[in-house]
Amino acid sequence: MLQTVWVSSPGSWALQESDRQRQGKKRSWKCRFVRTVIQHPCRRHAPKRSRKERMLKKIQICLCFCFVSGILYEISLLSSCVFSYLPMAPHYLTPEQVLNLGKSIIFLETTERLEPPPLVSCSVESAARTYQDRPIILFMRGLTNETALDLNTSYAAFSLLSSMKNVFIFPLEMETVFQETPLLQWYNQVVPEQEKNWVHVSSDASRLALIWKYGGIYMDTDVISIRPIPQESFLAAQKSRFSSNGIFGFPARHKFLWDCMENFVLKYNGNIWGNQGPFLMTRMLKTLCNLTDFQGTEDHSCQNISFLNPQRFYPIPYPAWSRYYQVWDKSPNFSHSYALHLWNFMNRNRKVVVAGSNTLAEKLYKTYCPTTYEDLIQNAKHRDLPGPEDVE
Repeated sequence: MLQTVWVSSPGSWALQESDRQRQGKKRSWKCRFVRTVIQHPCRRHAPKRSRKERMLKKIQICLCFCFVSGILYEISLLSSCVFSYLPMAPHYLTPEQVLNLGKSIIFLETTERLEPPPLVSCSVESAARTYQDRPIILFMRGLTNETALDLNTSYAAFSLLSSMKNVFIFPLEMETVFQETPLLQWYNQVVPEQEKNWVHVSSDASRLALIWKYGGIYMDTDVISIRPIPQESFLAAQKSRFSSNGIFGFPARHKFLWDCMENFVLKYNGNIWGNQGPFLMTRMLKTLCNLTDFQGTEDHSCQNISFLNPQRFYPIPYPAWSRYYQVWDKSPNFSHSYALHLWNFMNRNRKVVVAGSNTLAEKLYKTYCPTTYEDLIQNAKHRDLPGPEDVE
């Protein structure tokens, strides 16, 4: 007999019989456990089950409950709900485990330094506060698996960043990153000591491979996040008809990034700064569409890739980078921006945020990375305290 099952309310099923029997009495049963397939309808005068059968039934229910709980837990991981409800221990998670959660915000440090300066700390903190439901990952070339275990006790900045539940700090192992990409052969042939711009070139390559493999958003370590980016596939215009590679986002395995990696190798020239960076992104974007000037604050679109207006990340262009370290009569609100690029390459660490200076950069620190700013103030106080040689 063919029967159709309809869910009527939690804990009960209503059974609709075939057309011949619809005029008869409708049966309903209350069941303790909901199953997707009913093989035998309940009988009003069913014989009593043996103790062994009842025990097996209970075991089945327990196993099903555990199975469903496991499925729900996996779903919570994939949806990034884990950051809201589950405390995580960064020391016990591998980069792959975190990256596979999806939609990571990735930062790279390709120098050998181990202590993140305040601007790097501010960039990571601001991202962690802006994207609280997403993993924020800082990969550092200077770290090894051994030094990574002792971060909190060695460097103050690591303690600051590690205290944030969605921040993870991992060693950057380039050979592993380049596996399964066109960049692996290039990496095995290149000699870093002979490269003029190795710090930048290795960063350009690593960001392409990581976002292609796992998806998410890449940001330079001098980018301060101020509000979430709504687009999933995007490039950031530094100016009209010219793309930056300092911030971009794509889902995993996006063809545009694969094509960029192939072009990276095909037209590699490490002596030209930016040839594998913004110039690469620009020339690859031009193969897809005809770039035009921006009018106002509108964004452009090119084959499902958003080419975001310079106002989104570069409201202060690079020739005017020093304005971030000046006092403004009236600070801009950056209402059209998602994040701000502070041009540290142009700055070369000459200008820094000074507590009490009232510069635009200091105000940004106060608003978007307050923990880093408090640490900055504490460090300034310690420097001002008299040392033993100053005490008479």
